Amino acid sequence: MKPDLVVAHSGFLTSVFLRELYHCPIVNYFEYFYRPHGSDMDFRPDFPSSEINRLRARARNAVLLLDLENCDAGYSPTVWQRDRLPSIFHDKVRVIFDGIDTTLWKPQTGLPRRHAERDIPPDMKIVTYVSRGMESMRGFDIFMKAANRLCQRRKDVIFVVVGQDRVCYGGDSRFTGGKSFKEWVLAQEQYDLSRFIFTGLLPRKALADLLAITDLHIYLTVPFVLSWSLMNALACGATVLASDTAPVREMIEHGKNGLLFDFFDIEGLVEAASKVLDSPQDFKHLGKAGVERIRSRYSMDVCLPQMLDLYEKTLAARA
Repeated sequence: MKPDLVVAHSGFLTSVFLRELYHCPIVNYFEYFYRPHGSDMDFRPDFPSSEINRLRARARNAVLLLDLENCDAGYSPTVWQRDRLPSIFHDKVRVIFDGIDTTLWKPQTGLPRRHAERDIPPDMKIVTYVSRGMESMRGFDIFMKAANRLCQRRKDVIFVVVGQDRVCYGGDSRFTGGKSFKEWVLAQEQYDLSRFIFTGLLPRKALADLLAITDLHIYLTVPFVLSWSLMNALACGATVLASDTAPVREMIEHGKNGLLFDFFDIEGLVEAASKVLDSPQDFKHLGKAGVERIRSRYSMDVCLPQMLDLYEKTLAARA
């Protein structure tokens, strides 16, 4: 059967070869163009990339460059990701986000303050952190150091940490002496682990419920592809305190729909978090603005028609 259109994730050579099999338009999804300098690879001097990884990054780009030349059209989910591509290809690649399901990721009222079988007393503030893996790329160590200081300063906060004890991105294992990154971080300081709930991965509905009851959601990332959890937290109306890095600034305007802090400023993170926890209601307007930002720009209702438009126009151009 001959397809009318091929849509492929760039980076695996599939669409390059399909050009020889099918005479139809090709649309590529361009997620990330690697840059060894001024990027995620050298953002954290405390976890420097190896020389071989810098060389690999340049080699990985070769496949994306083939796809950029070969495709009829492309798209990237954010302006920041599109702009990492060589500028000569920017006009060929549209910015279209994947789409947030706002029937699931939405504000909710009347939910019980509990996780699994653990009730969280009404006088305890909930702080959430979500990442697929616990790693330096997502600032897990920065978060834990700040959380530890908050624990020492105040007795009214509990931290719910969602994610697996593994590294998804980066080479943290080179620095941890055989420990997992979580184990390595916890060994650096004394923690009162009774104040932390490590959930592992959660089903989507359970995560949506958690983000709907959190008093503060903390998100960190180096300049890299954003976690969906950031957009999910915004969609659920959470007050979000996030690292002031380039991809985050595309989603959050400081003081309008969230708060930003310097990635490396642990004390600054602690102070900003304390202000929110002192009076969560004073920051609810940020969560409401976050919901509106997602619904108006990044929801499926907005993004899917944009995707369909790209497909139809690409087909029409080859008719």
